[in-house]
Amino acid sequence: MIWVAITGLVLLFAGVPVAFALGLAGLVGIWIADIPFAIVATRLFTGVDSFVFLAVPFYILAAEIMGQGGITSRLISIAQSATRWLRGGTAFANIGTSIVFAGISGSAVADAAALGRVFMTEMPKEGYSRPYSAAVTVASSIVGPIIPPSGLAILIGAVASISIVDLFLAGVVPGLLAGGACMVVVAFDALRGRIPFPHSSVSGDSALRMVIEGVAVATLPLIIVGGMVIGAYTATEGGGIAVAYAIFLSTVVFRKLDMAGLWNAFLRAARISATIYLLVAAATILSYALNLLGIAEFVRSTAQLFEGQPVLFLLATALLMLVLGTFLDIGAAILIFVPLLMPAVRELGIDPLQASMVVMLTLAMGLVTPPVGVVLFVVMRVGSIGMMPLLRALLPFFFAQLGAVVLLCLVPGFSTWLPYLLNH
Repeated sequence: MIWVAITGLVLLFAGVPVAFALGLAGLVGIWIADIPFAIVATRLFTGVDSFVFLAVPFYILAAEIMGQGGITSRLISIAQSATRWLRGGTAFANIGTSIVFAGISGSAVADAAALGRVFMTEMPKEGYSRPYSAAVTVASSIVGPIIPPSGLAILIGAVASISIVDLFLAGVVPGLLAGGACMVVVAFDALRGRIPFPHSSVSGDSALRMVIEGVAVATLPLIIVGGMVIGAYTATEGGGIAVAYAIFLSTVVFRKLDMAGLWNAFLRAARISATIYLLVAAATILSYALNLLGIAEFVRSTAQLFEGQPVLFLLATALLMLVLGTFLDIGAAILIFVPLLMPAVRELGIDPLQASMVVMLTLAMGLVTPPVGVVLFVVMRVGSIGMMPLLRALLPFFFAQLGAVVLLCLVPGFSTWLPYLLNH
């Protein structure tokens, strides 16, 4: 197992694409286990041979269509209108837009890139420092993978045999908790007078129009999750409905999407989906090799050290995922480690939904921490800002969200209350 881990880490830090690094590390494991390489072809196919995985391209396509349809600028205008009377209103609008945008994009990177271009231009004009503007954008972006519909929830559901509907519902409160942690920091800064009032103003007619548009946009995740809760359709069918609704909004309601934009959305969704499927297949090879080498037994014996201490196990899991998230693709980390952790989770009497939310949130936090925090570098590039000033401004938000993680570990109800309320 050590040689497999070394191979994977060396390849990752050498700049080899994640899927190829994982696949090659898996091949090393299969070679060490003295298994014929012919098994690789079979494992590559079975890795993606799941009906649940059919949902992924639909949600990616819906997000791309909404992005091409000018939804980002509308969400920002709506959020700014709602918070223009508050000190720090634009910072609150940044966080609020991230929360709503999360129900569309499902991606921290997409959130940071799309919203960063706007807020990191507007916020300094109102008197915010550039590092503070970037820190708010970075911290709030991690809500993207948590709020449903979430691609990460689909991956966890597929590899851990957990209901996608329950995972979607379980992500609502933790996502709001992570966003709320950011708002607490902004509110504290506002009370101390360290951040300014907004400069923008909105007319009555514009405000009414934005409210209508906001309701139309917010309806998308409600349609998806609501229909799944009442059993009208599956996660995959809900993805298809999301695509149809996104096309309707972008072409008929907002009238911002033409055929060229729609074609670009299809192309981008196809590329991203292909990347994810390649990652899933490669992670399957690595997981198979690690199981051959006895990692499941190693995890089981390690979990016995936490017998009778489920909270301590969750905190240790959160720390591990936080570290892994700094250098490993978040989807790859889920595909490799969640199947290994879930037997221990169930054995310790921990609700799988609670464990899943802890894993998702801490992996997402890893995206904004060095040395290889992807979101961190996206915002640095978008905002033309150095790492150290950004990290100093980010620290209060980071610790606030760590507090949210601890709450998730201590209180199962934050993750389980809504799924059990609506499904049981």
